[in-house]
Amino acid sequence: MAEEGTDTERESRHPCGAGDGEGGCPYGRGDGEGGYPYGPGDRESGYPYGPEDGEGRYPYTPGDRESHYPYAPGETGSSSPRAYGPPVGSWSTYRMVAGMWIRSTMAYPASFALTLAVSGCVTFFDFVVILLMFGQVRGLGGFAFAEVALLYGLAGTSFGIADLTMGSIQRMGRRVRDGSLDTFLMRPAPLLAQVAADKFALRRFGRFLQGMAVLIWGLCLLDLEWTPVKVLLLPVTVVCGAVIFSALMVLGGSALFWMQDAAEVTNAFTYGGNTLLGYPPSVFAQELVRGVVYVVPLAFVSWLPALRLLGRPAPPGVPEGAAFAAPLVAAVCCGLAALAWRAGVRSYRSTGS
Repeated sequence: MAEEGTDTERESRHPCGAGDGEGGCPYGRGDGEGGYPYGPGDRESGYPYGPEDGEGRYPYTPGDRESHYPYAPGETGSSSPRAYGPPVGSWSTYRMVAGMWIRSTMAYPASFALTLAVSGCVTFFDFVVILLMFGQVRGLGGFAFAEVALLYGLAGTSFGIADLTMGSIQRMGRRVRDGSLDTFLMRPAPLLAQVAADKFALRRFGRFLQGMAVLIWGLCLLDLEWTPVKVLLLPVTVVCGAVIFSALMVLGGSALFWMQDAAEVTNAFTYGGNTLLGYPPSVFAQELVRGVVYVVPLAFVSWLPALRLLGRPAPPGVPEGAAFAAPLVAAVCCGLAALAWRAGVRSYRSTGS
């Protein structure tokens, strides 16, 4: 015979409490005044929904539902929830991450000063080789020492800016291998900005200082006839050269999505290109010069603008006005780098891809 009990006993055993809905689990009274999971009839509870006008704290904010979690504004119901807040712009991301590493570095100012000095001295040894050459000869490929210093300074300054701001991308191969790239992908911020700013090495500023010092030295030794065009060409060349080098670094980092151990191959076009541009184009074969103009456009970083400043003709097969095409070349390089980076990110399948 089934066990029968009084109404009071049934109410005590019912999982929701009394039959009139006054129990504490999982709903409150029939009029909706329970504390969980809904509040009173107007749903003014803070969890999980606020009042009908959407003013609850979680998971949505007022009626427009611009909650930062789990969806960004206007994306309620998106299939890609953001775990840490609203998306952040590229510049804001780069500034925050790089600033964190700079503060970490400046916590030990004496160590930073020593590291910066050592970095500048090491990079200066590249120019010492040129100094030793001119200790034995009066010219190199028809260029005097001051002219070679101008070539070296333009390339070194542009590369120093690019290496300081984008040099961390060369670690992409390691991040793909060990899966640490997944951490960056989970954050609501542009991946390229995170990767470029991660482990920001302020010591690389020494390379920029060294290149700028040689550039100023060369300009002081030269007796140039300055015109408004030449005055404008000099800073534009430095900026566009830095953009071209940065684009090449991004292209190299994109290749590491598929070739994780090819970092040295990509460095041949960046670090090797910087060394190449420190010497006059006349000492190289014409095929190499054309390749540096039309294939890997490093000539727009130093050679072509410097020849224009010096009043020398452009290399054979290169238009005379090519020195002014550096901004256009930099824009094309950025576009190609963006496409390559996008393709690399889409092909990424976590560790081992």
